[in-house]
Amino acid sequence: MLLNKNIKNGCRHCGENILEFLERKKENARYLIKYIDEPIINQTIPPSSFFREMEDYKSQIMKIVVLDGYAANPGDLSWDELKALGECTIYERTSPEEVLERAAGAEILLTNKVVLNAEIIAALPELKYIGVLATGYNIVDVTAAKEHGIIVTNIPAYSTDSVAQMVFAHILNIAQQVQHYTDEIRTGRWSNSPDFCFWDTPLIELRGKKIGIIGLGHTGYNTARIAIGFGMEVYAYTSKSPFQLPPEIKKMELDELFSTCDIVSLHCPLTGTTHGLINSKRLKQMKPTAILINTGRGPLINEQDLADALNNGTIFAAGLDVLTQEPPRSDNPLLTAKNCYITPHIAWASSAARERLMQIMLENVKAYLGGKPVNNVAK
Repeated sequence: MLLNKNIKNGCRHCGENILEFLERKKENARYLIKYIDEPIINQTIPPSSFFREMEDYKSQIMKIVVLDGYAANPGDLSWDELKALGECTIYERTSPEEVLERAAGAEILLTNKVVLNAEIIAALPELKYIGVLATGYNIVDVTAAKEHGIIVTNIPAYSTDSVAQMVFAHILNIAQQVQHYTDEIRTGRWSNSPDFCFWDTPLIELRGKKIGIIGLGHTGYNTARIAIGFGMEVYAYTSKSPFQLPPEIKKMELDELFSTCDIVSLHCPLTGTTHGLINSKRLKQMKPTAILINTGRGPLINEQDLADALNNGTIFAAGLDVLTQEPPRSDNPLLTAKNCYITPHIAWASSAARERLMQIMLENVKAYLGGKPVNNVAK
């Protein structure tokens, strides 16, 4: 039969429109076949050969699975470009018990917070690529992935501006107490005030205050840049040499930073060394007027120690966007600690940041398909 005469008809064997089939084939960066060439489309091809190769192709289509896509894309963005690259299944959420069943046969596996440990990786022989939909990749056993020849990529620097913005959202909330005064006004307190104004909390001016930034990567540096704009003195605990720092940022050792700074903001990765970095010893080094900010990783902080320090006045306040367990247990001591302000891990989640995340995710996948992977953390 002439293929171009039957293009408008559906395949009797699989029910798929042949034109749609060919279009998908064109878009699939992994598998190139002879039918996309114009000269061949006009040739006579035996029906059995065409349908046999169609079925062979379907058995070879790359399988892509997104284990927990809802957080990155709750529906306001599009997965269409990813779907064009293969047979793509997107789950909003996946429990630990569902991982192996859902990931079976996948060459590409994308995860945000679903853990992929050594046991899971070993049980997925077709798996060749893991894409983490975040900057941190501690949810993946990278060593095990490397042993199995699996590429692991992350999404670097996509939310730098948004996270730095959240740092100062917390700082300004603590310094100005906007929500507190809004709530008080709604009760009629200002209307009934004998004076033109009232305040019952400390109101803190940032100019001249010392901020200590632990970890001077992309987000730490952007936080420093905003702090400089507020006229703050900026100090950093960093592996960078003092000669690598701009003159507005001074390098400082950890003990001095905790004892000197009015605000301490955490931007370091979670490692064996930094786990529990903020504990009772460190908190006792801080000023009683000090503010602690964490938009990095929850386990950087010993949560009971921080709750105790807030409740007994060792430090003044804390602004947190991350906790050790998310969502937190209802008995987490920080949920009821004095002057502890918590947001539900949303520093990264602005629309602009998530759009960048989706774009970098696609670029990572396409680079893998092209044989030149980028952002590979399993080298």
